[in-house]
Amino acid sequence: MKILVVDDSKLARLSLIKTLKEYEPNAEFFEAENGAIAVELFQNESPRVVFLDLTMPVMDGYEALKRIMQINPKAQVVVVSADIQTQAQAQVLEMGAKLMVPKPINSEKMLNVLQQLVF
Repeated sequence: MKILVVDDSKLARLSLIKTLKEYEPNAEFFEAENGAIAVELFQNESPRVVFLDLTMPVMDGYEALKRIMQINPKAQVVVVSADIQTQAQAQVLEMGAKLMVPKPINSEKMLNVLQQLVF
C-alpha cells in the first residue's frame, strides 16, 4: 500500500510515518514538504491514503486537497493539522477529506483513523 505524508516539517513527517509503520509495516511511504509536491506525487503514485497538513509554504493543504480531489474524487485524505477550529474542519470535510485529526497523532489516534478508512 502506498501512503503519502505531507507536512512542511520533516520531524512531523517522520513522526507520522513512524506511527503508521506500527500498523502498516509493509507500506510504501512518499513524503512531500508542500502541497505542490503532494499533488505531483499523488498524480504519479496514486497513494491509497494521504495524510495532509494545512499550513505549508508554496501551496497550502486546502489547495492541495482541492486538486487531489479533482484528480480522484474518491481519494482518502486525512487532514492532520494543529488548526482544530470548527470552521477549518467543516471546510476540509466539505472539500472531500475523510477525516481531520489534531496534531500530534499518537498510536491510539492512528489506529482509530485507520479503522475509519477503506482499504
